[in-house]
Amino acid sequence: MSDLTRLSAAALADALTSGQASSVEATQAHLDRIAAVDGAVHAFLHVSTDEALATAADVDARRAAGEELHALAGVPIAVKDVVVTQGLPTTAGSKILEGWVPPYDATLVERIKAAGLPILGKTNMDEFAMGSSTEHSAYGNTHNPWDLDRIPGGSGGGSAAAVAAYEAPLAIGTDTGGSIRQPAAVTGTVGVKPTYGGVSRYGLIALASSLDQAGPVTRTVLDSALLHELIGGHDPRDSTSIDEPLPDLVGAARLGANGDLTGVRVGVITELQGEGYQAGVQARFDESLELLRSAGAEIVEVSCPHFEYALAAYYLILPAEASSNLAKFDGMRFGLRVVPEDHPTAERVMSATRGQGFGDEVKRRIILGTYALSAGYYDAYYGSAQKVRTLIQRDFAAAFEKADVLVSPTAPTTAFKLGEKLDDPLAMYLNDVATIPANLAGVPGLSLPSGLSDDGLPVGFQVLAPAKADDRLYRVGAALEALLENTWGGPLLGRAPELETR
Repeated sequence: MSDLTRLSAAALADALTSGQASSVEATQAHLDRIAAVDGAVHAFLHVSTDEALATAADVDARRAAGEELHALAGVPIAVKDVVVTQGLPTTAGSKILEGWVPPYDATLVERIKAAGLPILGKTNMDEFAMGSSTEHSAYGNTHNPWDLDRIPGGSGGGSAAAVAAYEAPLAIGTDTGGSIRQPAAVTGTVGVKPTYGGVSRYGLIALASSLDQAGPVTRTVLDSALLHELIGGHDPRDSTSIDEPLPDLVGAARLGANGDLTGVRVGVITELQGEGYQAGVQARFDESLELLRSAGAEIVEVSCPHFEYALAAYYLILPAEASSNLAKFDGMRFGLRVVPEDHPTAERVMSATRGQGFGDEVKRRIILGTYALSAGYYDAYYGSAQKVRTLIQRDFAAAFEKADVLVSPTAPTTAFKLGEKLDDPLAMYLNDVATIPANLAGVPGLSLPSGLSDDGLPVGFQVLAPAKADDRLYRVGAALEALLENTWGGPLLGRAPELETR
């Protein structure tokens, strides 16, 4: 066959089922690709060669014996390093967890393993998922495969870069304020944040418990639907898990691929376009709207006035929850322990451990969150932010009365240069201005590539749907994907520069 690493997950699954290739061959091909290019990309923190090949061999044996297998059985996958994996290191991109090997699997990892997907390894990320560029990893930057001098987005830049560089056909990311969708936008991949509670958070190292959500990172909308259906669904171990079956996501993606959106109302969010958005980003967005219109969609303008305050509310709610969630990393029970030479009391051990184990961005957000929750400031800051969150949820409810889905550019700019915004936290935070509202409201969102900006870099198109209506994302996303690929003559990633191999 042609290069197995260039196939979509769905196409690779078909090749495995038909016997055109084996899982061992597919897994080895991706491991070889990692060995060839990851020195330049640095998408992975840990590569699990032996474990992946063992899983692949087991799937091949079961398939040869005639056993009925999951549709994605044997298709390799990468997992963001904030998701715990039994027997494989999990660091959350932090020195404070360096070398930690969890004794259990996250629920979504259990489901991946049960379905027979070989786990290639753990991907790089901003420390504890705090960042928009993967420059805050304690283990070095990940580079964008489109331009190695640019960021791959964050916090899940490793997962997006691995998929964009053909190191993995599928990856798991997590999205607290855009950490799946924004990296997808700047790497030309597809990223989905499911409805809050639609995918179990059991086994995710928490950043902000009311915002975090795991989801798929892929190269096609159909691949995301296949992975979403695999990892999604109710989990009694997660108290926030939705106790309802998922809608037919794969069916919606296949329906959308015919390019017909007759009767679908698409709401364009006034507040998430125009001023502050790179000219090429806005141009690709406008072109995509015209394609949706040509497919029969009704385009309507909607206003969500309180989105203006989403960024400020988010950066009070997230640090407050993070300061609480990260309190357990104290050098006492697991992970790094730094013992001062003189008078090593428990308090001084905790202080020394957290001082050396946490990076600057994590410390910044812990301090901010602790301040926002402190006596005398709780109502003024955290309480007020929660009120704004309610207003944003009401904006969504009103908008979805006028439209079936809402759309916007995923990020205001294309990938910026490494180091360009590292010393300016406020400029970095603005990268998430279009993605944050979905997390505050718990609604699902999808980003797919909508072309290249004038600088030759990928642009993302975001689709948002009401809570528990994730299938709408896949129908509209697959339709736009098909329309765009007809315009381009193939997938966007086919136009990316080839990485030099060793």
